[in-house]
Amino acid sequence: MSTVFNFTFVPWFRSVAPYIHKFRHQTFVVGITGEAIAAGKLQGIVQDLALIQAMGVKIVLVHGFRPQVNEQLRLKGQEPAYYNGVRITDSVALDCAQEAAGQLRYEIEAAFSQGLPNTPMAGARVRVMSGNFLTARPVGIVNGVDFMHSGLVRKVDGEGIQRALNSEAMVLLSPFGFSPTGEAFNLSMEEVATRVASELKADKLLFLTEVPGVRTRPQEPESEDNPIDTELPLAQARKLLAQLPPPQLPTDTGFYLQHCVRACEHGVERSHILPFAVDGALLLEIYVHDGIGTMVIDEKLEELREATIDDVGGIIQLIEPFENDGTLVKRDRTEIESDIASYTVIEHDGVIFGCAALHPYPEARTGEMAAVTVSPKAQGTGDGEKLLKRIEQRAREQGLSRCLF
Repeated sequence: MSTVFNFTFVPWFRSVAPYIHKFRHQTFVVGITGEAIAAGKLQGIVQDLALIQAMGVKIVLVHGFRPQVNEQLRLKGQEPAYYNGVRITDSVALDCAQEAAGQLRYEIEAAFSQGLPNTPMAGARVRVMSGNFLTARPVGIVNGVDFMHSGLVRKVDGEGIQRALNSEAMVLLSPFGFSPTGEAFNLSMEEVATRVASELKADKLLFLTEVPGVRTRPQEPESEDNPIDTELPLAQARKLLAQLPPPQLPTDTGFYLQHCVRACEHGVERSHILPFAVDGALLLEIYVHDGIGTMVIDEKLEELREATIDDVGGIIQLIEPFENDGTLVKRDRTEIESDIASYTVIEHDGVIFGCAALHPYPEARTGEMAAVTVSPKAQGTGDGEKLLKRIEQRAREQGLSRCLF
């Protein structure tokens, strides 16, 4: 038993340790839906967030309260009202939102005060700080619809949030904001999390949601398996959004994706959509190589891109040592020039540090990956992983179902 445990634990810990090192001192903004709390997932999420913070990550937690507000409204004999996916907040709905926010904040703070029972971290309670970090403005009247007390984020007190994070506290935000005159506005969790992540230039924005992620591939009739896209380059995510109708419901593909795209456009390098139904989803997404949800990544064009004819010399210089020692099959300049559209390269400061080629065979729905090379100076930095994922993405875009080495 002990030997088996050693053989499983040691490789696992070795694979996780680099991520622990990488994310220490980084800032994550986590948005959890009210549905996750209603489904009884709060305790597990709190324990995972406590572990993540214990490993040196600074966390801003934004909670939603959609189902809780709807329940309060129905208890008062009213039905929730929406337009274009945005809640219409009359005075009764505002009271319900304030009641729900107060109750959820109490539950979340109480959960963090428990530490991790029956573990050496039982006494390591997480200090949670809240405050008036958000200034809001009214949505107003749109297409003749008065949204009343529904609002949008006008300003984020990024300096105040950063001071709280630097004091080793976790910042907890409810989707509420106040105008300079003290008027309260009901906000959306998704917008609050996105604006805060953008203001802080957070390293990650993570949404724990009722959906497993984003699927860009149509489901084939003969198969029930339709895996999500674990990684979406920002350009492809924008393209997908442009093809979709405006999202109305949280289960619509574009509902969370639009916020992930907006965050990446404003300085957040990675935004994630995760299913709260999976126990430990945050840990699996952050510390496991392939993750569990969909990650939208802002890959700068100058870093990872398709090759052009001007890159032939750089590619030859990169692969030549590997051809000489027999690692790669020799390719002459003419062959590379004719196939240059098949190549993807990684470039740092004008120098090509990695390349890979995809040779498609459409009739067999198969692609061959070739000339996969990373400079010894860049090995271990993740460049090879980025190349492989981009080649896989290109294969999917061409309708290929398999990719061979």
